[in-house]
Amino acid sequence: QVQLVESGGGLVQAGDSLRLSCAGSGMTFSRYIMSWFRQAPGKEREFVAAIGGSTSYTNYLDSVQGRFTISRDNTKNTVHLQMNSLKPEDTAVYYCSAKISGSSYNYWGQGTQVTVSS
Repeated sequence: QVQLVESGGGLVQAGDSLRLSCAGSGMTFSRYIMSWFRQAPGKEREFVAAIGGSTSYTNYLDSVQGRFTISRDNTKNTVHLQMNSLKPEDTAVYYCSAKISGSSYNYWGQGTQVTVSS
């Protein structure tokens, strides 16, 4: 049974940094494309960043490009999201997601709250 557990959220000021982590279990971690999504109050969940199983592929939401960096450690079954120069508009619940390439099914974590004050 695939399980994803996020950590690292918190309350920070604009311009600060946070590093989110997601630990996967019950899966062959390197087979999965790992992604981060976020959902702000009253808004739909949106894609933030993704990284391929071999780490050669990454993709970002335009508004976080250059500020956020996604990385993974397949030896530790973890994926990270380094968030720098945070803005109030980055405030949201951040979710980790896992998907095998070619599959339409996503596994989700429970989410971690990130709040950026101005």
